[in-house]
Amino acid sequence: MASILNPYISFYGNARQAMEFYQEVFGGELTVNTYGEFGQQEAGGGADKIMHSMLTTTAGFTLMAADNPAGNEQKTGSNISVSVSGEDDGELRRYWEKLSSGGTVMVPLEKQMWGDIFGMCTDRFGITWLLNINQPRP
Repeated sequence: MASILNPYISFYGNARQAMEFYQEVFGGELTVNTYGEFGQQEAGGGADKIMHSMLTTTAGFTLMAADNPAGNEQKTGSNISVSVSGEDDGELRRYWEKLSSGGTVMVPLEKQMWGDIFGMCTDRFGITWLLNINQPRP
């Protein structure tokens, strides 16, 4: 099996909501483990906070996330962006509609100078997403 690279996103207390949202966007199977399941109390209270979660989709995507333990500094959205690209126009547009809803669009999803359809948005959880719909090359 080849090595794979997976985004791992840290949240402050809303990892469960974010991962459930991403499951709505991409589908797939979501597994969630809390600090309490492993006999730990997340510093600052919260055995129900997410120690590790993983979303695996039929499209081959894997996204991981956790609630950042209290006391660990984090700047939401400044340390990660996630890129999704492919040729399935309909599927990628559905992702775009859901991800950009309630978020901020920085680059509208439209044809770009390099010939592909591209858009960039920050979702309602502060994560930046780049979507590129590959276009046939002459």
